[in-house]
Amino acid sequence: QVQVVESGGGLVQPGGSLRLSCAASGSIFRIDAMDWYRQAPGKQRDLVATISRGMITNYADSVKGRFTISRDNAKNTLYLQMNSLKPEDTAVYYCKMVITTISGPPLEDYWGQGTQVTVSS
Repeated sequence: QVQVVESGGGLVQPGGSLRLSCAASGSIFRIDAMDWYRQAPGKQRDLVATISRGMITNYADSVKGRFTISRDNAKNTLYLQMNSLKPEDTAVYYCKMVITTISGPPLEDYWGQGTQVTVSS
């Protein structure tokens, strides 16, 4: 079985920075794509950034140039470095991983529990 745990959220002033982490553990054989999503109150859950196992990245226009997605395949961990934060970045951030387990089916989606990011002066 697999656990996906997020950390790193919190309260930060506009212009500040936060680094989110998402760590998977358990009977993992391989992790393919890793994604960050966010959902603000009353809004749809939106894709923020993606990174492939080969380290190819893509970003939503709203965060491009400010956020950096990265991963450490040896640690089964996903990161989101968020700089120059704006109030509109306030949301619950969720990670999603495509994981193949040792004995289970391949390429299943696993979600983190969400971590709150609040940008306010």
